[in-house]
Amino acid sequence: MNYAHYPKNFKAIPSPCYVLEEEKLERNCKLLHSIEEATGTKILVALKGFALWRSFDLIKQYLSGITASGLYEARLGYETFGKEITTFSPAYKQEEMQELLKISNHIIFNSFLQWQTFKPMIQAQNKLNQATSQPLISVGLRLNPLYSEVTPEIYNPCIQGSRLGINPTEFQKGVKKYGLEGIEGLHFHTHCEQNSDALKRTLKHFEKHFHQWIPQMRWINFGGGHHITRKDYDITLLKRLLVDFKNKYSTQIYLEPGEAVGWQSGFLIGSVIDIVKNGMEIAILDVSAAAHMPDCLEMPYRPRVRNSFKAKIDKKSKTLKGKEKYCYRFGGPTCLAGDIIGDYSFKEPLKIGDRVIFEDMIHYTIVKNNTFNGVPLPSIGVIHKDGSFKLYHQYNYEDYKQRNS
Repeated sequence: MNYAHYPKNFKAIPSPCYVLEEEKLERNCKLLHSIEEATGTKILVALKGFALWRSFDLIKQYLSGITASGLYEARLGYETFGKEITTFSPAYKQEEMQELLKISNHIIFNSFLQWQTFKPMIQAQNKLNQATSQPLISVGLRLNPLYSEVTPEIYNPCIQGSRLGINPTEFQKGVKKYGLEGIEGLHFHTHCEQNSDALKRTLKHFEKHFHQWIPQMRWINFGGGHHITRKDYDITLLKRLLVDFKNKYSTQIYLEPGEAVGWQSGFLIGSVIDIVKNGMEIAILDVSAAAHMPDCLEMPYRPRVRNSFKAKIDKKSKTLKGKEKYCYRFGGPTCLAGDIIGDYSFKEPLKIGDRVIFEDMIHYTIVKNNTFNGVPLPSIGVIHKDGSFKLYHQYNYEDYKQRNS
């Protein structure tokens, strides 16, 4: 493999390794920050999608804070990012709330019952905060506008029977029974890798069901899943939607992308460790779809590989065919028969020891990976803007052992 166009110490990168590309991350952050400045919207990093905290010194120069899905993410954001901390969970435990009260600026509930359960604790904490001149905790409710264009269903929070968000009927019942005293914000999260036209259609449903309560709120959180840093994203439409909504209701808007922050800002590098034949050439890597990039199997999708082209089974010959001569199926090192990454073609034949780069593998990988079969977790590092590589963390046997007992 020709390494001439890679970073100057590319060969020093261990295999496998998630590699953040600092220049690309900063480009994403600058774009998101320009939307903040143009619209007055506050943009938060969703740690459920991007929690590479050693990069937060860069990100916090541009964005307003983080959004967490529970105590550990909130704590990570508090310790390493600072600024605003928004926390939402489908349900909180008593001991979790005791800790969250100390570090969260916004706490969003998934039901009126949870809000009423923890209301006395929040009121008590706010009295203490007020006495010590600390910011008050602002409380919100997550809503289900009964509309989402997300597929597959595993990612759709508005399907029949969804546990996420209060639907319009239940919201009206809750308002009637408990009122909205103490509620300052509303939140919906119905997007996944979508353009701003999906937001435009979603807002119609959100306003249709909840318009009478929106003017009472200090803030509205439009959630995540907005693919803002993707090349074909309609930023002009997004800005118009944000400004129009803000002017209409005189409220602070929040967006909480995770994927858009880390979008195409790094890769996962692995190595060919064996090549076997079974009607085709099968390259077994030290990278696993099941363990290291599980979204490839959940969505599912075929990740892009640098310097390769797609291959597929030819119906007549029953063999792999692609744009280039040398075709391989990539498989992982686990015992799962379906640990298949995809089919690829190359100009030159692969050899044992060759490096393979899976593009765009920083978001929703590090936060979701696992040690199934005892397969080691990839290391984590960064390519700085000057082209130098720095290793952030390397996992070992003790990391695996401690996870299992």
